[in-house]
Amino acid sequence: MSDNLRKDPQVILCDMCTEDRRPARKTCMKCEISMCVQHLQTHLTTPVLRQTHPLTEPMASGDGGLVGTTKCPQHGKLLEYYCLDDLICVCVSCAIEDQHSKHNMKTFSTAHKQLMEKVKAAQQDLQVKTDDESVSLEKWEKSEREKLGRSSVRLIEAVTNLRDIALTSVQSSVSARMVSIRTSKSSLQAAEKEKDTFRFLQMYSQVHQDVEKAKAVDLRKGLEPGSDRDKLVQEIKQKGENMMEQASAFWGSLLTHVDPENYQEVSATSSDLFFDPQTLDQGVTLSKDKRKVFYSGLMERCTLLIQGTKSSTASNIHRWVISLSKDCDWTVGLCDKNYAKELNNGDVFGLSWKGNKLNSLTTEHHEVANVDPFRDDPFQEPNRDKGRRVSLQVISPPDEDKVKQVARPEEVEVVWRYPNSLSFYNLSEQHQRRKIVTITTSSRSRHLTPFVCLEADTSQNSSTEVQHMQKRWKCSCGRGHPGNMNTYKCTCCCGGVIPFLHFTEVLCELL
Repeated sequence: MSDNLRKDPQVILCDMCTEDRRPARKTCMKCEISMCVQHLQTHLTTPVLRQTHPLTEPMASGDGGLVGTTKCPQHGKLLEYYCLDDLICVCVSCAIEDQHSKHNMKTFSTAHKQLMEKVKAAQQDLQVKTDDESVSLEKWEKSEREKLGRSSVRLIEAVTNLRDIALTSVQSSVSARMVSIRTSKSSLQAAEKEKDTFRFLQMYSQVHQDVEKAKAVDLRKGLEPGSDRDKLVQEIKQKGENMMEQASAFWGSLLTHVDPENYQEVSATSSDLFFDPQTLDQGVTLSKDKRKVFYSGLMERCTLLIQGTKSSTASNIHRWVISLSKDCDWTVGLCDKNYAKELNNGDVFGLSWKGNKLNSLTTEHHEVANVDPFRDDPFQEPNRDKGRRVSLQVISPPDEDKVKQVARPEEVEVVWRYPNSLSFYNLSEQHQRRKIVTITTSSRSRHLTPFVCLEADTSQNSSTEVQHMQKRWKCSCGRGHPGNMNTYKCTCCCGGVIPFLHFTEVLCELL
């Protein structure tokens, strides 16, 4: 053998050659020696050696070499088995006596065969995933640009600039996530090409980790939560405030693109929707199209059904959006249309703002003593309802906002996925759609229909009402007089006649 080959540190030499040492062809893990073709014949032709002496590709002996990789670091014995639970090579003592004794143990050859099948299956699954999610960065970019392009036909140059900012940022995030998929594919390919049993088993644990990371990747997700995503969203919102009305729809689609969990494009509800009053207090009126509710006097409680809701043809989904005044408590959701005038007698499912608290309202079916959740009377006698109980559950803020009070929604979107899913979203911020709660309606509930119930704000004190009344009854001489809802005029001490001054405010409106 040439001197150059003998001095090459990459070449493993035969340990059994005495003079002219030849390159080793295999290493016996049990004998802990590397052998050339000539000296290897005994291991290949002797049945006992062939069965009990595992061979691997040539490995260097010495510190950190053959002994360091073929012997158990705990017991110093030869690694002969593979633990499928912990994905590690173990010795006989590990397999019988220690922590692996109850694990799924296999011989190297059996483990190699089974895990190679897993590698091939994982590669197929990953290929399906990459095909479904358009792993190719070029394909992803083209697809996303087309989606955004559909809503940017009438946009000015400033909107196009915003689109590029959002797309570039999300593209960087997606590109970073693709690293896990590319790493996994490389690991799988390397494992599939590895023919040596021992080396395959040694590398499988890392291959398994890479595959699990790749499986967890979701390329449809926007930016990861954090300051970068929040900063980008804020930038888009600030620049969008000065844009033309035509750019507003595209602005919303950008937010959806960056943060689809919290931002969705919100379309107007059907113009066929209208209020159908069941109880209407004095001073409460409807607009001509019956889509607005006004009040110009003291109000106690009124209930209105929302008629004209239609489900989509593709799925049985009903949707409506309603704005609600800060001057009243309210409940919006579904009720039994046969008991709309007396809600406590029928099934009710909804969202309510009452006493400066946001609550979910549900109906449970079993025998209980019921009280009316819409009345603030601590001495009211409970009704014995054999099959129904209406209860309110206070909605708490998210974990990260525990110190904050739940904000009062001013615009609420209601989505009823018939028959048993009712979701509420807060639309108070422009282009922002935050989920409040989803409740499940009972399968026993019948005749459910959308409704809104408006009540006097229980958090308002009497001085506020006095100020409203004095505003209504103010003489031209400057004197204010206590209001009287039973009359429509009063006489001032100066002799002037004061007509009832109707001030009109909107309680709620279908958007």
